[in-house]
Amino acid sequence: MKPVAVILSGCGRADGSEIHESVFTLLALSRRKAAFRIYAPNRDQARVINHFTGEESGESRNILVEAARIARGNILPLSEMHIQDVSAIILPGGQGASLNFWDYFHQGIRAEVDSDMERVLSEALRARMPLGFICIAPVLAARIAKITGKSLLLTIGKDPETAADIEALGCRHQLSEVHECVVDAENRVVSTAAYMSARTLAECNSGIEALVNAVCEMAEQ
Repeated sequence: MKPVAVILSGCGRADGSEIHESVFTLLALSRRKAAFRIYAPNRDQARVINHFTGEESGESRNILVEAARIARGNILPLSEMHIQDVSAIILPGGQGASLNFWDYFHQGIRAEVDSDMERVLSEALRARMPLGFICIAPVLAARIAKITGKSLLLTIGKDPETAADIEALGCRHQLSEVHECVVDAENRVVSTAAYMSARTLAECNSGIEALVNAVCEMAEQ
């Protein structure tokens, strides 16, 4: 099986990839002995947050450089990613997924998607490549589905406002428990709530592990 691509949006839940979700994703892939490649956009973050105070710091930080903290330096620019080089794609959540991949955080479902992200995910969705979306990332999946003219079955757990946005984009939302993942078998898309619902590390990990297993099983078929 070719490597699984994991796309990060920085480092830190308030302005990049949620670190726990990212590490749990990589750990689950490692447990399956699945090779992976990590990618991130090579440009500045939309904002930089002091994670101790919760306030904007006024700094400028690069998404790729920050994501390299999680990847331990083993990371590539998203612009260099081609779907023929990987067997599946997984996106952890965190505010970066709604700030740095597209500005859903400020603009809602009409926000434009980063050009490299749109290219990669649109090509993958059309090719029915197995895709995994964690936490807030399923809303991006719905936005890409609208661009490609598809309708996906997705979950963000039980948050009614975010679920309504998924449905406004033409997809179907399924309520789920934190330990579950929802599988759209027709489109080969898997999603899980993670920290949209999780209260503990163990709860967060349980849904992510289920998602990674489901994505890898599809990729191995």
